[in-house]
Amino acid sequence: MRAVTIERMRADHWPAVRAIYEEGIATGSATFERMAPEWEAWNHAHRPDCRLVARDGSGAIVGWAAVSRYSARAVYSGVAELSVYVAAGVRGRGVGRALLAALVAASEAAGIWTLQAGVMADNVASMALHESCGFRRVGVRERIGRDAAGRWRDVVLLERRSAVVGSR
Repeated sequence: MRAVTIERMRADHWPAVRAIYEEGIATGSATFERMAPEWEAWNHAHRPDCRLVARDGSGAIVGWAAVSRYSARAVYSGVAELSVYVAAGVRGRGVGRALLAALVAASEAAGIWTLQAGVMADNVASMALHESCGFRRVGVRERIGRDAAGRWRDVVLLERRSAVVGSR
């Protein structure tokens, strides 16, 4: 794969972002969601300062990453939950790593001191990606939700504490 470039996500990227999200939903291992939301709902749920897309050498959007607030409470203003999705045709080629590394930098620039992710316990690739970017396993949320087939699934909670934001 040619070099990947990372840029801020814009509203007009939504059709490509949504298509990649739907590919992730179809795997059954990326999220409990059964369908991607409309732009307005997605936009409202995610912080505008930490939304990124990855483009391949041809300019096509091949992945995205974003964060949402962990809580509306002021004491948790520096804690966010992340999502990272990569197009099916380019998985395993470094797109997720490039996105996650850029998202960590963007989140620190935005004052976020803790990023957290919930990864389905059997999603080996996502677990490895997060751990390679400095996330640690905090615990397992057993039988936290049901997938589209009705099976209970465990989710591993991972977090990454910034070494530069809130370290004092």
